Amino acid sequence: MATSGAASPLRIQNYHEDGEQNLISQEEPSSSRGGWGAAIFIIFVEVAERFAYFGMAGNLITYLTNELHEPIPMAAKNVNTWVGVSSLLPLLGAFIADAFLGRFSTIFVSSIIYLLAMVLLTITVSVIPLHYQKAMFFVALYMLSVGLAGHKPCVQTFAADQFREDSPEEKKAKSSFFNWWYLGITVGASAAILVVIYVQDNVGWAAGFGILTGAMAVALAVFLFGYKKYRKQGPLGSPFTTVAQVFVAAVRKRHINGTSTGFGVYSRDDKDQHETRRLLAQTSQLRCLDKAIIIDHLDASSKNRNPWRLCSLNQVEEVKLVLRLIPVWMCCLLFAVVQSFVQTFFTKQGSTMVRSIGPNFKLPQASLQIFLGLTIAVAIPIYDRVFVPTARKFTGHSSGITILQRIGIGLFLSIISMIVAALVEAKRVGIVIDHNLLDNPKAIVPMRVWWLIPQYMVCGLSDVFTFVGLQEFFYDQTPEAMRSMGAAAYLSVLKKPVRRKSWLNVDDQEVKLLAYIAVEYLINKDDNL
Repeated sequence: MATSGAASPLRIQNYHEDGEQNLISQEEPSSSRGGWGAAIFIIFVEVAERFAYFGMAGNLITYLTNELHEPIPMAAKNVNTWVGVSSLLPLLGAFIADAFLGRFSTIFVSSIIYLLAMVLLTITVSVIPLHYQKAMFFVALYMLSVGLAGHKPCVQTFAADQFREDSPEEKKAKSSFFNWWYLGITVGASAAILVVIYVQDNVGWAAGFGILTGAMAVALAVFLFGYKKYRKQGPLGSPFTTVAQVFVAAVRKRHINGTSTGFGVYSRDDKDQHETRRLLAQTSQLRCLDKAIIIDHLDASSKNRNPWRLCSLNQVEEVKLVLRLIPVWMCCLLFAVVQSFVQTFFTKQGSTMVRSIGPNFKLPQASLQIFLGLTIAVAIPIYDRVFVPTARKFTGHSSGITILQRIGIGLFLSIISMIVAALVEAKRVGIVIDHNLLDNPKAIVPMRVWWLIPQYMVCGLSDVFTFVGLQEFFYDQTPEAMRSMGAAAYLSVLKKPVRRKSWLNVDDQEVKLLAYIAVEYLINKDDNL
């Protein structure tokens, strides 16, 4: 029998059963905090932040070229660099939140930085002399990236934390929350594209940035107003240390064959009991890591547990959770590439088609993206209020269908969107050939731009299933001490390597790829006639 250490007593248990994770949960004292009453404040903050971000980023290259007089290649490079930095910094922000500050404090500090950056941007475009304007603008821009680093990975996670996991009703409400959260993001982004960019182009940059600054100021005030309603969790220590301890302990005991050669397994410790709400049952996957919980002769003879030699069952299972996320994350990277066509190839298609509405108005080629937002705005309430209750009657699942089923449906719809886009492109290229326009790339193809609406709508539906499903999946399947990191991993799915060639953010290789597919389709179709 193992001896018990004073600081961390060993609980020995011959634990060989397989089971699903999250079977054991601890009761928490009932509280009036949390729930929808708290989450609604955080949703408002995210809507305002997305409104501010898209209102600034959506027209950034226009400001760089028209106001700072940068050449288009340099402006595109500066935008790409800023987007890349803003995409990587949330990983650092998530680590700081999980390990040191906690999510509430990280959101508060990053929101202040975000607001100060917006104030500085507004001052820069309105009163700073032109010869100092460029330097000040980029200082404010990268200051905004620092604010995004703490804001993006923590806000959604903190909002989801408001729903208790040991309550069936709140667990069901949390699943619904992810739907409305994504709807809020879509509303904020669409409002910025429709309103703020118009103000920037037709009224003035100072007025446009002033609107964004006001939105962030109101958001911060609302966030603080809900302070007493929030459930707050402090930092739980470095997640990387936890993962490293399991691997090191498993390697050091790699020659031990099962628990029969040891003194049992180390099931739980005081940290598991007090710092986490979820206790995980042992699973049969990745059994090589189970060696980290085996108590050998050296562990049994030691007064204090060495965490680099002996890990708890809960700690090992949390590492397994992280490893099981990797295949899903990798599968969804290509989905982000498909969705990037909305801002690239779809926009380029529209630029070559007839966009006039009446004699005096021409629809901007990027404006059709509003159909993506409208589809999401209509589909999410239908999904949450009609589809989920109906599916629940047949499946018995609280969310109607499982998270992985939802992600799978979205991935399938993304394939359908590419098929629809290819068929429309085949039709467009066919008209180009019929009218002998192949040698005139700037000519307008006699084909109405409304042909593109179906592919935008299918992309919107795939977003409703995949993006919302990924949000919930990465939150639900990530250990509590790493949930901000899980949100950062989800956000990384939304990013892609880009090679922007023009102010339209169009990658010519993407255009050539689908054009080639379309031409091949037409040739093969003619051969079969």
